[in-house]
Amino acid sequence: MSLQTKRLMRAAPGFAALVMAMSGRLALAADDKMNQLNMPVGVTDVGKSIYDLHMIILWICVVIGALVFGVMFYSIIYHRKSRGAKAASFHESTKVEIAWTVVPFVILIGMAVPATSTLIDIYDFDDAEMDILITGYQWKWKYEYLNEDGENVSFFSNMSTPQSEIYNTQTKNSNYLLEVDEPVVIPVGTKVRFLVTANDVIHSWWVPELAVKKDAIPGFINETWAMANEIGTYRGQCAELCGKDHGFMPVVVEVVSKEDYASWMSEKQAEAEEIKSLMAQNFSMDELMSRGKAVYQRACQACHGASGEGGVGTAIAGSDVATGEIAGHLNIGINGVPGSAMQAFGGQLNDVEMAAVITYQRNAFGNNMGDMVQPIDVFNHKKG
Repeated sequence: MSLQTKRLMRAAPGFAALVMAMSGRLALAADDKMNQLNMPVGVTDVGKSIYDLHMIILWICVVIGALVFGVMFYSIIYHRKSRGAKAASFHESTKVEIAWTVVPFVILIGMAVPATSTLIDIYDFDDAEMDILITGYQWKWKYEYLNEDGENVSFFSNMSTPQSEIYNTQTKNSNYLLEVDEPVVIPVGTKVRFLVTANDVIHSWWVPELAVKKDAIPGFINETWAMANEIGTYRGQCAELCGKDHGFMPVVVEVVSKEDYASWMSEKQAEAEEIKSLMAQNFSMDELMSRGKAVYQRACQACHGASGEGGVGTAIAGSDVATGEIAGHLNIGINGVPGSAMQAFGGQLNDVEMAAVITYQRNAFGNNMGDMVQPIDVFNHKKG
């Protein structure tokens, strides 16, 4: 790397990121299984149509460019002044004007026909066999399977890349920043309609190999769809700059057999029923602390610190909230703090998880309040 390049990288972090990204791309290009010079074909019929359209337009542009530059270079070489060439003196040519009007028109029509056919397929939402509501949050995705029987299954999908890899204390794996704790699962050969919206700011749900990219806008529901033809795991990201942690919002879609999907859905529905039964129970302090620690590490630690010392968010250890009235603590956990990084977790955590994490925060990190919050307390607070 040249000295000038190093200076630019120190002076401009954005340039440094670009250089590192290009270096990563070049390294990946060495793998025969990857092609970094073209868009992916994908595993859907629409994706293949988009790829074919892309190649058609590319070759049309190549032919046009070759002809235009060929004529230009021929004219420069064989009709230059040093060869005694003289410019024509005509003012207008009806034939030339007709030609440069008709030829581009024919070319555009030739490009529009396959493009229109592909666009019609992209926006054909009819006859979908299942619907999934996708909601973007800073910085995670919520998936809700809208079943006809009303027994909806929903869960949040958070990035699961460990902090040790992010802060370079451990070697980064091949799916760095592209792995989640709960992937969205769909059956192979099934037309799935995705209803995409957002809870806070504009996001964009993007999975290149499924040929899906749709903006998630608060207050609006956008539609898109996919029907994967191959079983596998397909990864994407939020493609809209949605805040400082925009790069930590991956998408993972697992396409499985219809039998495996039915089994997975049965398990998810059983989990939902188990949560309903847990919400009617009273837990011991040990049970709440154990559950609360797991929730804290998953949902709170990134902002409030592993030891409650704070960071992006305020400190939990010794805070007025965690050592104050339970009602105030619940209110912040459920409704968040408007105008701050503290999100409303009332829709992200179920009542059991909320009760556990509030209890944990009030009794961990040296707070030792000795009080407990039960799921019924969370339910009543929301209702009130």
